[in-house]
Amino acid sequence: MTSSAPHVMASRLQRGRDRVFTGRTAELALYRAALAGGDNAPAVIFVHGPGGIGKSMLLRRFAAEARAAGRPVLEIDGRIVQPTPESFEREAETAFTRRDTVLIIDTFERCQGLEGWLRERFLPRLPDGVVTVIAGRQAPDADWTSDPGWADLLHRMALRNLSPDEATALLHACGVPRHSQAELLAFTGGHPLALALAAAVAVRDTEHAARWKPSLDVVGTLLARLVGEVPSPMHRRALEVCARAHVTTETLLRVVLGDDATALFAWLRELPFIETAQDGLFPHDVVRQALEEDLRWRDPEGYAELNARLGRHLFEQLRSSPVNGTLSAVRSFLFLYRDDRYMSDFNSWRGTGEVRLTPYEADDRHRIEALATEVEGRESAALARAWLERRPDAFRVCRTARENKAVGFSAWLRLTEAPDAFPDPVAEAAWNHARATRPVRDGEHVAVARFSVTSTEYPKISPVENLHQWRTLAEVARTEGRVAWMYIVVRAGTFWTPYMTSLGLRPIAERPRVGALTYTLFAIDWRVQPVWAWAEEKTRLMLSHIRGGPRAAEADSTEVLPRTEFTVLSRPEFDTALRDALRGLSRPRELSSNPLTRSRLTADTGRTLPQILADAVEGLRAQGGGEKYYRAVSQTYLTKGMPTQQAVAARLGLPFSTYRRHLTGGIARLSDALWRQEIYGAPASADDRVHHSAGHPAAAG
Repeated sequence: MTSSAPHVMASRLQRGRDRVFTGRTAELALYRAALAGGDNAPAVIFVHGPGGIGKSMLLRRFAAEARAAGRPVLEIDGRIVQPTPESFEREAETAFTRRDTVLIIDTFERCQGLEGWLRERFLPRLPDGVVTVIAGRQAPDADWTSDPGWADLLHRMALRNLSPDEATALLHACGVPRHSQAELLAFTGGHPLALALAAAVAVRDTEHAARWKPSLDVVGTLLARLVGEVPSPMHRRALEVCARAHVTTETLLRVVLGDDATALFAWLRELPFIETAQDGLFPHDVVRQALEEDLRWRDPEGYAELNARLGRHLFEQLRSSPVNGTLSAVRSFLFLYRDDRYMSDFNSWRGTGEVRLTPYEADDRHRIEALATEVEGRESAALARAWLERRPDAFRVCRTARENKAVGFSAWLRLTEAPDAFPDPVAEAAWNHARATRPVRDGEHVAVARFSVTSTEYPKISPVENLHQWRTLAEVARTEGRVAWMYIVVRAGTFWTPYMTSLGLRPIAERPRVGALTYTLFAIDWRVQPVWAWAEEKTRLMLSHIRGGPRAAEADSTEVLPRTEFTVLSRPEFDTALRDALRGLSRPRELSSNPLTRSRLTADTGRTLPQILADAVEGLRAQGGGEKYYRAVSQTYLTKGMPTQQAVAARLGLPFSTYRRHLTGGIARLSDALWRQEIYGAPASADDRVHHSAGHPAAAG
């Protein structure tokens, strides 16, 4: 009885493993071909992938199939064997005795230093017919593929996540009820270890399984198994940057980690759970989630600080990117807000390489008209044709990356006057609302996202729709200060309302109709809440939800933007406020109530109104013939004690009429210069930009 117990236990273990083994169909097929032999069968299979991806489970399945076929199996664990050629050869000596041996080497990353010796010295001496399987976190080095002798003998087998169907099958095999599987699948993304851990928790706690979130124990286990030991706190911070950002570049690391960025980036790109893309590095989804959950729990203030620093950098990239780079910058910036409920519901960062947004070309005209007719009707297509004739540069076409097929288009109309060239009920509704609510000033325009047409083969939430929405933020950020009202046009209905209102846009009362369709216009005045203030408020809400947990997020689910509002002045109101501010420079209480303190002039710089006025007065000297204007204005308003105008004229040695002419001309020039800053924003110096970032911790996020 005693001698048979190990056999019984091993059988039960194998049955349990077989019960939850799912997927890996292609991998098993290739392994079986290797066992069968043949001219094209590989002699060495190198399995690689991040921790917890299922390498060991697959190797156990390989071993079981080999034994079932009557082949001897020799298993070597890299965690146990000494990483020296002598120790390894002692462990593997029986592999040389039979041609049908299957040699399985697991956890090879623990003896990675033997790779060259294994390739050059050990494996070539094995009898022909031996099948060797090596599994580790690191991919085989380039010397395998550069050697033509190994070209037909070695097969690289990169393990990835289970597919959605395979992951669902695994949860079902573990006993997780179907109604409880969605949250687990969302967190794990098909990662086998994460699935197994999540399933174990969900089966024990069926009451809360439908609202499952990773526990600290699950997160800790994942980090230990997936990431392992980290060399230093700086390396840990590099991982956290990589987890928080959409993609990580050396430039982005330098923003947070300074001069150590080069070495840390090189370290990151060698990690088995870090993927390389055209734009930079990104971690495996479950590693990203585990690192973020751990940082939020362990250091919430550090999490907020990291988010703010990344946000500032990414927003500045968004504002300064060339036209062809703005959508990539928007994608990375908005990815920071993926924890926001509506942002994640209405945006998807998967499949972003599937489509691209390109400038309109003359050959696109017929396709645009066909799409507009198919999706919105003949009347809308006629309006699209009319706008194309007048504003072709306003149109962008969304194309598939592979076939270059146009699958959508959008138009970004800039209106500086009533659109009366032809009747367009939607553009007219936008202009009329702006004029009646808060008129556009000289130098500003109304922006209308007039068309956001997506082919019917794509759902509402899709990479195409994302590009339409992301374009609006790119356009606003690049023309910040010149865009007054912005209107996003959607077909009437309630689908988009929660998302738009969460962004601070409000539906206007008028519902214009084109053909059989009625449209809703969601509006925001970017003068009342500049883009950086909008982003700052979004960050505050998101972090408050995270810090407060699910209950806080649920309680605040109706909280929407904006909160910070600024005064929008007409030019006559601006001139009056400026004269009042100059007279009130020595009276702080009076100055604090001046409308300019709540205008874009001050809000967008982080400087006080007296500082701005003093700099502007100093700027008069740089203008042609400006010295006389500077002297009159500075002596009148910037001199302590605020002398009478007669005293100033005497001090300057000027007739009073000449002094008054200089003072009036100086104030007019001052007003023109500051009005330009109010409308277009002031070109900031490097010191100003640093000050601005310090004054607004999430001024860009």
